[in-house]
Amino acid sequence: MKVIETALSGALIIEPQVFGDARGFFYESYNKGKWQQAGIRADFIQTNVSRSAKGVLRGLHYQWPNPQGKLVSVLEGEVYDVAVDIRRGSPTFGQSVGVMLTADNHRHFWIPEGFAHGFCVLSEFATFTYQCTALYDAKADAGIRWNDADLRIDWPLGEPLLSEKDSKAPLLRDVESDRLPVLQA
Repeated sequence: MKVIETALSGALIIEPQVFGDARGFFYESYNKGKWQQAGIRADFIQTNVSRSAKGVLRGLHYQWPNPQGKLVSVLEGEVYDVAVDIRRGSPTFGQSVGVMLTADNHRHFWIPEGFAHGFCVLSEFATFTYQCTALYDAKADAGIRWNDADLRIDWPLGEPLLSEKDSKAPLLRDVESDRLPVLQA
């Protein structure tokens, strides 16, 4: 597997080694030992799958307290995936990184605890999988507005299809500091 560092410390793109022939393909989507060697020491305790239509944007979501690290990938279709560093005290606070995840490129994106996450669907449909390091906690569920100008995210679509919750999410600057994760030393 190939590990690609991003501009945000800890947020990594993982390209698995894919073995393919005329019958199809095979790859390891997760191997704890190999991932630990790459510096990812995560214990996944919840896996989610979503399917969304073209133009859907989900995010930017996070949990605080009880943050979730997420290993995300696409099983069908194509998405533009974004991680935003929202950890108080981080030198990259408010910065984002985006990556194309497709069923064809087999990439995974590791989003550490303390980051907000979102994606938009570019194909007719996309089936998206998340492996999470913490259980979903409705009381800790939070979000940031997808088009917050201060985040400078270059989403590759115009007017996305949003949930009511996502359309009403606050700007990062309007989130009370105690509702944001803290950089862990």
